[in-house]
Amino acid sequence: MRDYQVSEIRNVALVGHGSTGKTSLVSAFLFNTGVTSRLCKVDQGNTVTDYDPEEIERKFSISSAMCFCEWNGYKITFIDTPGYSNFLWDTKASLRGVDSVLILVCGASGVEVGTEKVWEMVEELKHPRIFVINKLDRELADFDRALDSIHQFFGRQAVPIQIPIGKEKDFKGIIDLINFKAYIYEKNESGKFKEEDIPDNLKELAEKRKRELTEMIAENDEELMEKYFEKGDLSSEELKTGLKKAVLNNQIYPIVVCSALLNIGTQPILDNIINFLPSPGERGSVKAKINGKDGEIEPSINKPFSAFVFKTLSDPYAGRISLMRIFSGKVGPDSTVLNSTRGVDEKFSGLFYLQGKEQVPAGQAKCGEIVATTKLRETFTGDTLCAKGSNIVFPPIVFPVPSISFAIQPETRADEDKISQAIQRIMEEDPTVKVEREPQTKELIISGNGQLHVEVITEKLKKRYKVNVILKPPKIPYKETIKGRADVQGKYKKQTGGRGQYGDVKIIMEPLPRGKDFEFEDKIFGGAIPKNFIPSVEKGIQEARQKGVLAGYPVVDFKVTLYDGSYHEVDSSDIAFKIAASMAFKKGMKQAKPTILEPIMNVYVYTPEAYMGDIMGNLNGRRGKVLGIDQKGNMRIIKAQVPMAEMLDFEPTLTSITGGRGSYYMEFSHYEEVPAHLQQKIIQEAIKEGRITPEEE
Repeated sequence: MRDYQVSEIRNVALVGHGSTGKTSLVSAFLFNTGVTSRLCKVDQGNTVTDYDPEEIERKFSISSAMCFCEWNGYKITFIDTPGYSNFLWDTKASLRGVDSVLILVCGASGVEVGTEKVWEMVEELKHPRIFVINKLDRELADFDRALDSIHQFFGRQAVPIQIPIGKEKDFKGIIDLINFKAYIYEKNESGKFKEEDIPDNLKELAEKRKRELTEMIAENDEELMEKYFEKGDLSSEELKTGLKKAVLNNQIYPIVVCSALLNIGTQPILDNIINFLPSPGERGSVKAKINGKDGEIEPSINKPFSAFVFKTLSDPYAGRISLMRIFSGKVGPDSTVLNSTRGVDEKFSGLFYLQGKEQVPAGQAKCGEIVATTKLRETFTGDTLCAKGSNIVFPPIVFPVPSISFAIQPETRADEDKISQAIQRIMEEDPTVKVEREPQTKELIISGNGQLHVEVITEKLKKRYKVNVILKPPKIPYKETIKGRADVQGKYKKQTGGRGQYGDVKIIMEPLPRGKDFEFEDKIFGGAIPKNFIPSVEKGIQEARQKGVLAGYPVVDFKVTLYDGSYHEVDSSDIAFKIAASMAFKKGMKQAKPTILEPIMNVYVYTPEAYMGDIMGNLNGRRGKVLGIDQKGNMRIIKAQVPMAEMLDFEPTLTSITGGRGSYYMEFSHYEEVPAHLQQKIIQEAIKEGRITPEEE
């Protein structure tokens, strides 16, 4: 591979809702540039970027994958990202490695929930972007309707630079509004096309669309505005110059059209990437901490080496693979660098580019490139690597908090022996997975971003690491609190042959507003309890509140005031006061009207209007409260608040109601009291699970 200048490099992520054709478009790019000898397809399980067995089986992307190609003397690195909500954390991380994005929108479905979520991520990073309306060969595909949905969601800055020729099965080409030419494609997936004059029946529409595009480009450039007023038009070169500048400044988002599956309109997208999306140098400086102070890293090969690790892959044979974007300087395949996030040195054992799962040796790598290395000892996703002595740290990635938990149980003793190491590997690769041992039930709890996410993790355990596990129903993180006030005493007195134990506390327990967790106030006067024992009293309550009296769940939103007590000069100890405080807490809980709280989720359901009534009825049946309905494009967004316990099987229900056209995401909102008739069920379940005994209850 030749040595590319920074100006000859493009790093582009493909983002959008699941099943908008991101992987298919990458496949078309790789075929058109000669990387593959045939047009690989998701349905055939042979694409370069969906290579994981789970992705091949499920026919959608689960993890971001990287590939690269050369087009007209430029190197383009693509990152094919997941679009379904359970895996968008990976998309968010991958966006830190690129300079620009292609946002895919399905020509039939328009903008969907995943597209809106990734838009927020792209906005945060201010990446220049091009919209791709894909799947225009599909039944019910409609360019105008898809365009309308883009405008409603993302504004009029999105403007077509191409329009389609033909509709649905008759989609056969594109009109390039900048060069004002038509490209008619052969219907054999070869990608071959003929340049022709614009068909007469589309000329008027093309002229109207070109006028709109020209005006928009002129509006963002004073010099071009003057030329436009003078001549009434702009040349193709002037349009290209003005558009590139407007795209870089996020003033215009060009819209292009294609069918990735039929390989129609895909080569012009490669041209548009080179012509309108920025090189690493044009993208400009990147914010970082330099020697602990806010600063910026200039994208120059002559500056000290700095890179950001945006993804970690775990390979059963190669071990840990770290993907990094180099923001400045250059580095060799055997260099020793500083992990400035963790303050440790790391030595590279080779550098390579990824072509899907294939490793292509890189030799020396430099500013603007995305490269990988293996076997770094202490480097993980979100870490910064830099030249020793330069002390550069890029901002970390903020990952979502897991929203759902399951208990996992190894099937056999052999699986139990292997599970710890396998889970450790998965957590290195996926920072949103949390695994912990539940102290009360001794169960191993795995938490992820949704049911599908956790199912995929268990399949990876099975197929990649040969660990079979049983997945049990999700655990709802209930909590307990109090509604009343209690004034109680806890007295612990134990006399043995030698020194005894004595602790005596009097406390008032009262409720706090929801979300305030816990407060402790010391109101001891006159030395009723010596100052050195006060922390032990608080610690005793803190430990005791991890297990409530109703169903064994943590207790929150209450205040404890320690106002009196007594001590023994010889027998009092820290442990005695801890036990006394714990006794007082349990007594106070029973007297202060204990109750159970459940997590309430903010739920956003995207659906065509026809299914709204059925979905709202379903949410109401789940104890949900519908808060409002928004309209964006041809979709309706139902906003509701629903208990988490009622949402565990919503995904398949929504798919069934909408025929797969609906989608949703949810996020934690707050805790609310569980209705009394359901509390008994939770208590009985807690007894059955052994969280509490019937005597405690």
